[in-house]
This record gives sequence, C-alpha cells and structure tokens, in this order.
Amino acid sequence: MSSTLPDSRLPRGLLIQMAFRDLIHDRKVALCIIFSLIAVIAPLLLLFGLKNGVVSQLRHELLDDPQIREVRMTGNGNYDLPWLTTLAARPEVGFSIPLTRSLNTQADLVRDSRHFAANAEVIPTGKGDPLLGNLAIPQQATQAVLSASAARRLDVKVNDSFRLLVNRKIDGVNQKAQIALTVTGIVDEAKFARPGVFVTLPLLVALEDYRDGFQVPLLAVSEGQLAPERERFSRARLYARSLDDVAPLARWLEENHIESVTQSARIDAVRAIDSVLGIIFAVIAWISVSGCIASLVGAFIANIDRKRKDMAVLRLLGFRRRAVTVFIMIQALCLTGVAFGVGLILYFLGSALFNRLLGSSLPDRAFVCHLDAAHFATALVSVLLVALGVAGIGAIRALKIEPAESLREI
Repeated sequence: MSSTLPDSRLPRGLLIQMAFRDLIHDRKVALCIIFSLIAVIAPLLLLFGLKNGVVSQLRHELLDDPQIREVRMTGNGNYDLPWLTTLAARPEVGFSIPLTRSLNTQADLVRDSRHFAANAEVIPTGKGDPLLGNLAIPQQATQAVLSASAARRLDVKVNDSFRLLVNRKIDGVNQKAQIALTVTGIVDEAKFARPGVFVTLPLLVALEDYRDGFQVPLLAVSEGQLAPERERFSRARLYARSLDDVAPLARWLEENHIESVTQSARIDAVRAIDSVLGIIFAVIAWISVSGCIASLVGAFIANIDRKRKDMAVLRLLGFRRRAVTVFIMIQALCLTGVAFGVGLILYFLGSALFNRLLGSSLPDRAFVCHLDAAHFATALVSVLLVALGVAGIGAIRALKIEPAESLREI
C-alpha cells in the first residue's frame, strides 16, 4: 500500500496554514526576498508614473487646446455645398463649417464711442464648435459669442448688446450697415486670444453679400440686386476629430490639391517624448525585472535546497507532488503580495513628493507622476505572474525530492 494520501483527503486550509507558518518561522529569508522585490517594484512604479504623468499632461494640454486640432485651409478656393458636405462627413472631421472669402471675415464691433474693436475677426460657428465648448451656440443672426479680448475692449458681458458694423463702397460712395447683436457667451482667452466674434453662418454670408453690392434684408439694406442663393464658399473652418486624425485629414486635403496648415509639429513632439520615455522605461524595466527574476530564482532554489529534508518529510507524510507545488506557489504569492503592497505605499509617498516639488511650476491640477487604477491592476498581475513563474522553476526542483531522503537522516 502506498504511504501517500490523495490530495482530496488533506484538511482544508492545511497547505495555506503551513505555508504561512513556514514563512514566519523562516522570516529572515522571507524578508530578504520581500526586500529584493520591493527594490524593483517601487522604482518601476515611480518611473512608469513619471513617464505616464508627463506624457498625459502634455496630451491633456494639447486636447484642451482645440486649435491644435485645427486644419487650416490656405488661400481662397471655390467649393460647392455637396463637396463641403462630403468633407464634413469624413470620419477624421470633428467639426466643419463653410467660410467666406478672407477679406469678408472682418468687421468693426462697437458698444459706444469709447468701447470698440476695429477689424475684429468674424467667425462662423455651429453645434459642436470645439472653441466654444459648453458655451451657448448662437441660434439666431442677432446672437453672438465674443472672444475674451473683444469682450474686454467692448466692456460687455453675457446678455449685453453691441453693434457689428460693416463698410462697402459702391460707385465711389462709402456706405455702412450695422446689426445689433446680443452676447450669449465669452470664449476663454486660452482658446482664442485675438479680438473676434462668433456668429451664425447666415450672418457671415450676409456680410459678404453686402460687400459684394447686393441688398441684404438681414442688415436692413434694400439697395442693389437681391443676392442669389449661396451655393459655393471659399473654404471651410475645419477641426480634426482627434490628435491622431490631424495628419490623415491634412493628407486627404493634399490629395485633393488643397494646401493646409496644421500643428502637426507639436503633436509629433509629444509623440516623440512618449516614444523616448517608453524606450528608456522599457530598457530599465527589462534590466530590473531580469535581475529580480535571477535573484528570485536563486533565492527560491537555495531555499528549497536548504529545506530538502522538510520537503521529503512532507512527501513522506502524504503530500503528493501537486500539494508540494501548491505549497511553494502559495509562499511565492504571499511574498509577492506583501512586497507589492509595500512598494505601492512607497510609490504613493514618492509620487506625492514629486508632484509637490516638481509640480509647483506647473498649472493648477497638473501632475508629473500619475498612474490609473488600470495601471496598478496590470502591475499587480504582472508581478504575480513573474512570481508564479519563478515559483514554478523552484517547484520543478522540489518535485525531484524523494520521500526516502528523510529516512537517510534518521
């Protein structure tokens, strides 16, 4: 009859209890293994936190600046509405609205004789305008959103009124038209620094029609011929859906023989920083992890060789090969769990110190060291997998121990 017992007949929790008691009894070796793990886990978490924090901050600044996603069509073209509709429907486009000729996108803004903004930009806007964000979009031709610079010059706030003046010259006679507008919002200066007014597209078209000498009911001008229905525009005010869509959208325009200007240099700079930091982190991480694995393999094998007699006694008492393997795995998970927990505490202390010392020169809410919950979960799973792999190597050596070895010591 075999002297070993089936694993199913072992008392529940016996392996876990014995693994814990053995670690406590051999605490000096256990602490050495824990400290070697902490020496790798804590610096790697801090390093990856710095990399993620710096790159995330740069990307956050880019995303917060919608002008980075602007694809500016240069020159004055002649595009019909079907083509502009096709452009707006492209998957790379986040916002698109037709534009009139460049000379017709300026006007004077006046509140009174002391408060005015000469030659302010007149910009068409609509639903989804990235520059306006959560501001109230003008729904009528008599509504407008001002830039912070224009609002400051006019000394107006939301719900105040001002006048938009436009000039033209017909048959040597200078003429002037105006329309009263109500302020529905003010764009932050960080998003648009120049004096400007965001209006509905019909109002912008009316300004161009007026300069072209047509009669414009919207501006209460009845002189001249009635303007034809607008079917063609000079270009489009265009924004990509995301940072990654800027380059493909610019390439599509180039394929259609349309020149454009983008902020691709700034986007590429952030990507380059991300790539360089990624390479640096990968090299340091691989060196650290390789050294840690080698150290752990040596520690586990040396510990198992030191406990050959104990392992043999366990086998003699009825623990099968699988039970011995599980015993080693439990100890590996316990040591790794404790090391990861201590490493996590050291990471939070280190990241708080970095954010306080290095983040003092950054804007509010900025950080230089940051990890999300998903990063912590990934790190924990990775560390546990490494520990199980190392424990597996030790278990292979432990499985070669025969029960008879314990009898030789008697």
